[in-house]
Amino acid sequence: MIVAEKLSKNFNDIQAVADISFTVKEGETMVLLGTSGCGKTTTLKMINRLIEATSGSISINGQDIFQQQPEILRRTIGYVSQNNGLFPHYTVSENIAVVPRLLGWDKVKIREHAEKLLDQLKLPVAEFGDKYPDELSGGQKQRVTVARALISDSPVLLMDEPFGALDPVTRAAVRKEFVNLPELKKKTIILVTHDVQEAFEMGDRICLMDKGRIVQSGDAKDLLFRPANDFVRSFFENQRLYLELTALKFEDIWHLLPVSDSMPDNVLESNQSLWQGMELLSQRNVKEIAIKNLQNGEVRIGTQSSIQTAFNQIKNNI
Repeated sequence: MIVAEKLSKNFNDIQAVADISFTVKEGETMVLLGTSGCGKTTTLKMINRLIEATSGSISINGQDIFQQQPEILRRTIGYVSQNNGLFPHYTVSENIAVVPRLLGWDKVKIREHAEKLLDQLKLPVAEFGDKYPDELSGGQKQRVTVARALISDSPVLLMDEPFGALDPVTRAAVRKEFVNLPELKKKTIILVTHDVQEAFEMGDRICLMDKGRIVQSGDAKDLLFRPANDFVRSFFENQRLYLELTALKFEDIWHLLPVSDSMPDNVLESNQSLWQGMELLSQRNVKEIAIKNLQNGEVRIGTQSSIQTAFNQIKNNI
């Protein structure tokens, strides 16, 4: 668990972060979302003391981070940045081994963990282990950076625009691989991004920041359907329909969908989004899809008309 209380950072006469507080529960992913200059990266870097706070307190699992040596603290926190930070004169395997060596791991343990992570990230060590960063594509470099951050199995992971330097197609692919990594299930993660879609896909909770302050904190539905003020409302306006269809899941409209007497070929699960349903209907050029309830196996039918009608009804009642 990460707890920040009344956290501030001043750069001379400029207040970059202004008296913010938040708690990130164990196993939760919290997103710091906002435009450039809002203070989100400064906030992230205060947690591993790459930037020293001007005032306030931060604790990780009950321990005051300001009572620890910064270099020791950073060995217990995974960190992924947009500019991958790989050592150009180290091979992929050597880059991944940096922190484990500092922690005193033996070579066999390092090799086993590195092979496992690289396989999961579609970079088999036999093919990529001896390559240097300059021999990799942008997506491959970022996968190596993720593996390096995860190998020591730190309970906390900080991510600063980790996919921002990638093209949209590669970005979506790497993000999907990252979300599905088994190693992430128990980690406490703080992610910085300006990409709203990324925030909604990856965040259990989102802190929308502006001018060094947290304007509103909540899940995607809170920010979209219960905005705290005009700034929050306007922040999502350009993508509102897409975001609303992404935020709402079939389980949210389950009671409004007709029961199925048969099983259509195209099946989604109840925890998938309305947007995924509409997309599948369009891509497959079909009139209906099946939605399977993950809890009891019940199946209901979704059509473009029934999904749109249920969406409008739910939206008006939130």
